[in-house]
Amino acid sequence: MHFSPTPLHIPDGFLSVAISVVCWVITIVTLSLAISKTNKALGEKQIPLMGVMAAFIFAAQMINFPVAGGTSGHLLGGALAAIVLGPWAAMVVMTAVVAVQALLFQDGGLLVMGANILNMGLVTAAIGYGLYRAVAGQSKAVKLGVAGIAAWLSVMAGALLTSLQLWLSGTSQLGIVIPAMLGVHSLIGLGEAFITVAALSFIIQTRPDLLGEGSESAKGGRGWVVAGGVIALAVVLLSPFASGNPDGLERVAIDMGFIDSGQSAPYSIIPDYTLPFLGETALSTIMAGVIGVIVVGAVIVLIGRGMKAKA
Repeated sequence: MHFSPTPLHIPDGFLSVAISVVCWVITIVTLSLAISKTNKALGEKQIPLMGVMAAFIFAAQMINFPVAGGTSGHLLGGALAAIVLGPWAAMVVMTAVVAVQALLFQDGGLLVMGANILNMGLVTAAIGYGLYRAVAGQSKAVKLGVAGIAAWLSVMAGALLTSLQLWLSGTSQLGIVIPAMLGVHSLIGLGEAFITVAALSFIIQTRPDLLGEGSESAKGGRGWVVAGGVIALAVVLLSPFASGNPDGLERVAIDMGFIDSGQSAPYSIIPDYTLPFLGETALSTIMAGVIGVIVVGAVIVLIGRGMKAKA
């Protein structure tokens, strides 16, 4: 059994059915509120920007960077998305990313998808936006510093939630899994913070208007959208060079002995981000990434247009 190296993507079998259902309920309620709030504030020009952000986050999540102890990590992106789009639109974007990863690439379980969306998308967006907006009106340096802290904390919050879910499911002992998960993800969070600050610095230099007050001021011109799409596709080209080390959750599962409780998906479309007919080659990974970027961007644009049509 092999899991693609993406941090905090829980496979089926790690969580009990009861905990999975509870996470689904929390996720559905929160996401319903997010869709309602986004629909009320969604501008026509924000829809392409949401698509570009989803595409970039998907692409960036394919680039694993090594951390200590033979472990890897990569961007989650919830904090970055919330700072640019506002919390509610960011939650919609992150939900689409996680859902496409699970449904198309078999990355993360289906029963536990609600937990993955909650841990990686909803909580990270809330933390990222809340902390960043607390320093509105401050200097650029302060904002970037707080954004980095928010990004780091979002990873830690996701790791803590995952630890609690594993414990409540009877998969691991609380006193062991929390230190293990928080320890490795404290390092992964540093990478999250660095990438988030770097991306925001780029946005501040090129389109500072995107970092206005919430969703209403987030606008994307055609040139910006094209440039964002090109950047996302360019990031995919780096995916074959990503670290092959186990991610934080997989490393903890191996060390604590519950890795074998994970269950593979009941079907296979583009497993492990490779196209079956191309084998496990660099071209296969790149093409799978290109497909993912296009699909997740298109999904968000369709969702956004659907919401505007009902407004």
